[in-house]
Amino acid sequence: MNDFQSEPPALRESMHASAQRVLESGWYVLGKEVEKFEAAWADTCGVSHAIGVGNGMDAIEIALRALNIGPGDEVITTSMTAFATVLAVYRAGAIPVLADIEPETALLSLESVKRCVTQRTKAILLVHLYGQLCNITAFQQFCEQQDIYLIEDCAQAHLAKSEGHTAGSFGVVGAYSFYPTKNLGALGDAGMLVTNEADIAAKADRLRNYGQSVRYYHPELGLNSRLDEIQAAILLERLKWLDEFTVRRQSIANAFHARVDNPSVRLLATPETKEAHVYHLFVVTCTQRDALQAHLANEGVQALIHYPVPVHHQEPCVSIKRDPYGLHVSEEHAATCLSLPCHPQMSDIDLNHVIAAVNRFLPA
Repeated sequence: MNDFQSEPPALRESMHASAQRVLESGWYVLGKEVEKFEAAWADTCGVSHAIGVGNGMDAIEIALRALNIGPGDEVITTSMTAFATVLAVYRAGAIPVLADIEPETALLSLESVKRCVTQRTKAILLVHLYGQLCNITAFQQFCEQQDIYLIEDCAQAHLAKSEGHTAGSFGVVGAYSFYPTKNLGALGDAGMLVTNEADIAAKADRLRNYGQSVRYYHPELGLNSRLDEIQAAILLERLKWLDEFTVRRQSIANAFHARVDNPSVRLLATPETKEAHVYHLFVVTCTQRDALQAHLANEGVQALIHYPVPVHHQEPCVSIKRDPYGLHVSEEHAATCLSLPCHPQMSDIDLNHVIAAVNRFLPA
């Protein structure tokens, strides 16, 4: 699914040099490398502020806390996401409420969201699953009408764009993960909060550093979630390659859409525009998903499931609030989805092999 060892030698050399630069600086936490990467990522996202934090889950928690969302407040999100999305809501002290998804994209269904809104609803946490932006204007308008916040979980959507705007710039806050497998990944955990609101950025800056305003003064209770200097330096180097890597992901996805031809394998909808999907994952569905996965393994193709267990089927979340009509589309998607390899280091030979293997699958 990923092949970091095949990345360009020039990239690996630049990462070595950036790490050496940090070692020689003698400054390892909240220094110039973090400041430079924050500025670079804010510019990339087209926002005014970016706050580097320890990981993507912390970015969501800090975003919620910076908006004063906590005990008694409800946040509507999706069950078809990494568990960290919902865990961040719990950690902020708020109440997660799960809406269903659209079958064509696996993204949050606005109609389901509408059924989940109550007087306690403070925000919609919109997950750009698999790297796609879809129906974002409708969510913006709905949140404005309801006077609730739109928060973006952009963990899989680096550089995804809609109508010239980048993921993270549509809501009041966007949360990014730079986990190694992300489209822009560090060599460990890392995250970022982006916003155009100066007061939110200032509060997030305090919260990530124990709630500290100036050295040794803590006007509020925060947490320890600071982006390391060495990770920031490495991300600055990897950012230089992100455009090229994104184009390659989109090229691979285009080939899948054009050439996968198996009636047993359903592809998700093509994006509204080319820029709207950056293909962190290329996901298909199949009613005999396990047989397809085993077939691909026999053909030398690794395929993984994102995600086999929806959040409301996780043991701590069986009583979680949800759409009163149920989460049937989420459950069906979790039972049938499979991610095919789609990463920048895939050669055309590998791509052709994956497509041929999928097309050769014969269901029982």
